[in-house]
Amino acid sequence: MDKIIIRGGKPLFGEVNIGGAKNAVLPIMAATVISPGHYNLTNVPNLRDTRTMAELLRVIGAKVEYNNHKMEIDSTTCNNPVAPYDLVKTMRASFDILGALISRFGYAEVSMPGGCAWGPRPVNYHIDALKKLGAHLNLDHGNIIASGKLTGNEIKFEFPSVGATKNALMAAVKANGKTIIRNAAREPEIDTLVDFLNLLGAVITGKSTSTLMIEGVNTLNDNLDFEIIPDRIEAGTFLIAAALIGGEITLTGVNPNHLSAVINKLKASGTEVIIFENKIKVCASKEIKAVDMTTAPYPGFPTDLQAQWMALMTKCTSSATIIDEVYFDRFTHVAELSRLGANIKLERNIATVTGIDTLIGAPVMSTDIRASASLILACLAADGESEISRVYHIDRGYENIEKKFQKLGADINRISN
Repeated sequence: MDKIIIRGGKPLFGEVNIGGAKNAVLPIMAATVISPGHYNLTNVPNLRDTRTMAELLRVIGAKVEYNNHKMEIDSTTCNNPVAPYDLVKTMRASFDILGALISRFGYAEVSMPGGCAWGPRPVNYHIDALKKLGAHLNLDHGNIIASGKLTGNEIKFEFPSVGATKNALMAAVKANGKTIIRNAAREPEIDTLVDFLNLLGAVITGKSTSTLMIEGVNTLNDNLDFEIIPDRIEAGTFLIAAALIGGEITLTGVNPNHLSAVINKLKASGTEVIIFENKIKVCASKEIKAVDMTTAPYPGFPTDLQAQWMALMTKCTSSATIIDEVYFDRFTHVAELSRLGANIKLERNIATVTGIDTLIGAPVMSTDIRASASLILACLAADGESEISRVYHIDRGYENIEKKFQKLGADINRISN
């Protein structure tokens, strides 16, 4: 297994280009199944998760080619509406295929994501939404069997689930009649899915609001070229990195409008942030002010940057409180940051971080995508050498992250065993 070796303490300088958004491209790849056709996607990041989704599309029967951040998908040959456990267990976003499959075939067999129970976990929102549209669903040996002709209806989510909103949208575009989704997620990744579907011939209004209205259509177009939006989470990771590690960097290929909550918090911490049309320049301050943060659905502070923000606060001048209201148990990075000397107390979904002067390099272990990013940031800020194991997690959400940091002057290397 690969590992990453970091010798910390070197400030960052230069430019880094931000890639396409993982959380935008995955549902769009799934949506190509809805209407048989040929699709050309650009700005597609080369990630473990995009490769997994490509393999899932091939299992369904599509032809997928990828080269130099361009992906060609031929979904005319899809003939197997099944998403097997071997693929779904490695990536929860595989579950996004459910709405697309039942929209195309009137039938879907999709494995439950690993670790999710039928009732209390958020996957229940997906199930309830499809039932509202008239789908018949059963659980059989860990697989959801969905069938039936869909009819428009009103769907109201208790929580603005991003995944459930995606599935409901994809299922509703060809349903008979009108569908209204209330308390829908408003993330940029939802907006770009709406854009994709509308360009395909769907009739969706209410973009960027919590109420989406879909007029079902009988057929959609069969060819489309589409560019994937920049990854706001990768961008936020590098913004926070500069604030923590020190130096001055410029992010290119970004949409600053997607990062308002993060930028405002960084400014409150004393970091200088200069915004251009598709660039952001960030200059670290000599000291990091403590800034409390609570995650929230967009446009709030993203849960996918909670771990990185915690890494920043490990070196703040006093104490900061970090609360995750989206995923209550998303704190596996606390123990690993503590190995570097961080002073963090965790109670339920509330972490209290008391800043220290110096983090000290140590062996640490990645536990998920964003926790991995927080460890890279903390190790780059620490004195001495650190070794990060199980880095396959980072490859799910960041393309060549070590090379991008190398370009900024960091002493970071990947070692293959």
